[in-house]
Order: sequence, then C-alpha cells, then structure tokens
Amino acid sequence: QQLKEYLAGELKAFELPLAPQGTDFMRLVWDQLQKIPYGETRSYRQIAESVGSPRACRAVGQANHRNPIPIFIPCHRVIGSSGKLVGYGGGLPIKKFLLEIEQTTAQK
Repeated sequence: QQLKEYLAGELKAFELPLAPQGTDFMRLVWDQLQKIPYGETRSYRQIAESVGSPRACRAVGQANHRNPIPIFIPCHRVIGSSGKLVGYGGGLPIKKFLLEIEQTTAQK
C-alpha cells in the first residue's frame, strides 16, 4: 500500500522497519540515503563525505548497487557530481521517473 501511495506521489516517507544485511560501510551509506529529503538529490561524493570517507565515491556506488531494497532505501536520489543521472540497478529511465515523481510532488 505504501509503495502504491509513493508512486502516486501521495507518500513522501515510508514507515517500515528496515534491517538490511550488508557490511558496516554499506549500512552507513544506506542510513545516509534514508536521510536525503524527498525530492532532493545528493552526489556520490556528498554521501562519501557524510559517512566520513570523502574519497570513497566508488564504494558508495557499490553500496548503492548492493542495496537490497531500492526505493525504500532511496539510492535513486544519488547522482553524479556533475548532476547527471548515473548508475541505477533498475535502469536510468526508472531512476529518472522516480526523481520526477518526487520533484513534481515535493513542489506541491
């Protein structure tokens, strides 16, 4: 139900207990991803800096790639430093779609 409401632009934050399995670094990254506000984006570098590893941009990308519950842990909100949409397991068209939903409804 929550996913349906999210895709309709009616829900901005999921209320689910999440306990994904991964390395300590991955869990740090996933925690930071959940802190990115609805309708906003952050670069891989910004996420790396937020977890105290400013040079770990590729490791952040790897954590995104291994995210076991995309959308709920919003790895689609992470973009390249230049502002380009890069790297999403569901494909860039899906990433663009999710960001458009959020950016459109965040302005309402």
